[in-house]
Amino acid sequence: MSDVIFREAVRADLPAVLDLLADDVLGRTRDVGEVDATYEKAFADIAADPRNQLVVAEAGGEVLGCMQLTYIPGLGRHGAERQLVESVRIRSDNRGRGLGRLMMAWAIDQARQRGCGLVQLTTDKSRHEAHRFYLNLGFVASHEGMKLSL
Repeated sequence: MSDVIFREAVRADLPAVLDLLADDVLGRTRDVGEVDATYEKAFADIAADPRNQLVVAEAGGEVLGCMQLTYIPGLGRHGAERQLVESVRIRSDNRGRGLGRLMMAWAIDQARQRGCGLVQLTTDKSRHEAHRFYLNLGFVASHEGMKLSL
């Protein structure tokens, strides 16, 4: 994993990112691997927003992982910004090799450099391996998250 680089995704990465999102038990039910106008718009909106980063992990010219980082201003914690980590995915043939740990360490470092007071994420209740992974990184299951699909 020493040859992995982390960088902001470019439009040419969009098919690989969508493949990563769909290469997942839950993702298969809500994401498709084909680029369409809605994904094009979402990518353009993320790329244009200075508080959002779609990040890819690349090695040997191949996208092996992705995540979205969103920076949220707030009044809590003395006005500290927080980083929200979402859509963390590792290509299935690269899981279990430490790439997820490297990605999260990189994301946490980005939050520190930016002066964030907190890194937060949600993970589906059915993702027991992900829960263990995040707990091993030092995350604490301190809140009960809720979502409303529209």
